[in-house]
Amino acid sequence: MRCLVCGSLSLKHICSTCQEKYLTPSLYKRHLEDGTLLISFYKYQDIKEFLFTKHTDLGFTIYNLLAEKSFKKFAEEFFPEKRLISIAIDDRVDDDYSHTAILNNALKSHYIKPRYTLLHAQNRVSYAGKSRKFRQENPRNFQLHPFKEREVILVDDIVTTGSTLTEAIQTLKRQGKDTLFCLTLCDVSNR
Repeated sequence: MRCLVCGSLSLKHICSTCQEKYLTPSLYKRHLEDGTLLISFYKYQDIKEFLFTKHTDLGFTIYNLLAEKSFKKFAEEFFPEKRLISIAIDDRVDDDYSHTAILNNALKSHYIKPRYTLLHAQNRVSYAGKSRKFRQENPRNFQLHPFKEREVILVDDIVTTGSTLTEAIQTLKRQGKDTLFCLTLCDVSNR
């Protein structure tokens, strides 16, 4: 097969050279409006072409690669005082897989236990390309399934305005849960 980026012969969809050149993550930090720490691994502009594969057969492979390079590496270097759980936003299976579940699963370690299908949006309207006002007028209306743990790491793939994460944090808070921080693959605001 040929590398999707440079076209060279490769045993993988993206050759090792291109993975090193284009998919080496960095840590970008900012705080959401409510003060919650948001950690992202890539600038949106740097991986947007890969993100566009999300709803294709190739997306499963690309998201697993991105998760391995970022979320898994983070989990291997994260040593909290106690074990934590991670929850992905809206980890429903669409198009044969859940992209947020892939990211969440990569966090599995001695210290982080990924939990699945706990936080789902009742409003499935697409926010892609929409304004902050549109997002506020069309909330996700999250449904949270009960779980015993109190502290969570919240996982999503892309953050733009932070409204989805903020609404999820509020939903968790109403049920007595604390979001320690959020992890996203990329942040559109990082330029």
